[in-house]
Amino acid sequence: MKKFIPFLLLIFGFSTGAFAQIENPVKWSYTAVKTGDKTYELHLTANVAGKWHIYSQNAGEGPEPTSFNFTKNPLVSLDGAVKEVGKLEKQYDNNFRSELKFYKTKVDFVQKVKLKAPVATVINGTVTFMVCDDSKCLPPKDVPFSVKISGK
Repeated sequence: MKKFIPFLLLIFGFSTGAFAQIENPVKWSYTAVKTGDKTYELHLTANVAGKWHIYSQNAGEGPEPTSFNFTKNPLVSLDGAVKEVGKLEKQYDNNFRSELKFYKTKVDFVQKVKLKAPVATVINGTVTFMVCDDSKCLPPKDVPFSVKISGK
């Protein structure tokens, strides 16, 4: 019996670790790249683990598309819509009965911004996204982000 309890704890530890990885298959990174005088590109990059995929902003009928909500900042204006840079895949999904658009492995969402004055600032917001694999989907998730801009 004494040997059985540590064995159960070990099994429980491995199963908890496995579930933790499944619950968060997307790692986000956020950077700003200066492209001109007072103009920047915000790069909101999703790195997707294993067999998971993240949906496009125009995902199709059914799943939650990826979307961005930028907190108003009086020093910054958004220039156009968020663009997607990555290998876009399209596939008909019987569960959603729709052709779906998604990315595997990695996608870079790029938002152009203009500073109203050459000063440092921070752009905050929230990304909402949903991921699925071949057998299941996780509920949509909201993740806050923050991107520093040097202003110089």
